[in-house]
Amino acid sequence: MPLPNKALQQTGLSVAPLPLAPAAERRYVIQTSLEQMTGPDSSVTVRAFRSADRDQVERLWARVFPDDPPSNAPALLIDTKLRVQPELFLIAVADGAVVGAVMAGFDGVRGWIHHLAVSPDHRRRGIATALVRAAESGLGRLGCPKVNLQVRATNLDVLAFYRQLGYGVEDRVSMGRRLEGTG
Repeated sequence: MPLPNKALQQTGLSVAPLPLAPAAERRYVIQTSLEQMTGPDSSVTVRAFRSADRDQVERLWARVFPDDPPSNAPALLIDTKLRVQPELFLIAVADGAVVGAVMAGFDGVRGWIHHLAVSPDHRRRGIATALVRAAESGLGRLGCPKVNLQVRATNLDVLAFYRQLGYGVEDRVSMGRRLEGTG
């Protein structure tokens, strides 16, 4: 089966549609072998979030984002994401354990990538790249022409990571406002 986009082809990922889904509603299971980095028996599967993943994702985000404000509490983020484009809530699984997660969304104009996280003991193995490419693929299938994301200006390692994936710093000011009654 051809890969959904050229970016995925560059990662070495193999893609297969989930069985029993009508062609127009297919989601993809994305697998990448980490043999060259972790040994011949290791692999990671990137797939859509399932309710059974919840506790592991909450622990992962609490570990990776310990300074997040209460409005970004993992349980709240999960509940909110499951109401809007849940198919763009992706996780990476290795040996039955959640080792990475990312959320993406498309508003009809721009796509966004949020809360990309990989367990510290599974970093530098291509998992974050696989998650980003899978999120981009999902956004692309929705017709998204451009992806945005935000990184704290002091997080130089993450800025370098995204630059390596082809993202660039744009001359923009990020502004936000909390809406009443939304947490």
